[in-house]
Amino acid sequence: MKRCLYRAEMLEEQEAVFFRSEALSASLAEAMKRLSVDYLSLFNCGGQLFLYYECLESEITPENLLPQAASRLAVWPGGERGRRWAPLTDIFHYQQPVSAEHWERHAATTPYGRIARLKPEAAASYIYYHYQYQEERPGDGDKYGIIGQHENMLFFYAERPDTREPAPYAGKLQTSLRPDNWAEVMEPHFIKWAGAPAGQELWRPLELVLEQRACAGKLGTRNA
Repeated sequence: MKRCLYRAEMLEEQEAVFFRSEALSASLAEAMKRLSVDYLSLFNCGGQLFLYYECLESEITPENLLPQAASRLAVWPGGERGRRWAPLTDIFHYQQPVSAEHWERHAATTPYGRIARLKPEAAASYIYYHYQYQEERPGDGDKYGIIGQHENMLFFYAERPDTREPAPYAGKLQTSLRPDNWAEVMEPHFIKWAGAPAGQELWRPLELVLEQRACAGKLGTRNA
């Protein structure tokens, strides 16, 4: 199983209406079933899109899932020529899937996402602390929580309510160096959002645009 996180930018912010359309949902449902993709969520923030999904077999690109979106998205430099979706690197996760049985959801959850901006000079430190945390304390938070990074943008995906259970594996580190004053240590790593509501100065919540699942061959769609 492969967990995928991508970032894109709409040419026009009003194009978000397209991603909520029934026509898109129907074609996406068929593509997910055919390509063995599950638990897809799409989020928006001011015209920037953040995509999460799970490939159950071979890795699938967003271009294969959402070919109709290409004309509505800006081109990102790098990668394939004309690339619209930029992949985010997994820099932190509370757990990683070890089998289909381990990763199965046993209760209804709702996906949510949020974004933050790293100070470029603080990226190495942020990744260092998070790798340390990930490998010292696997299973310490929401089972499905994951942070992806592209350039200095962080995308945090998780599900509510939290799924808390021990990880079925040991971490790669036997140390106990994660700082207890975690929030205090993390704050200097971020560029704050100007004019943000209280409590959202570092992490900005995203709007859920589309949620689609293909569990056990039964497709479910929710347009936000």
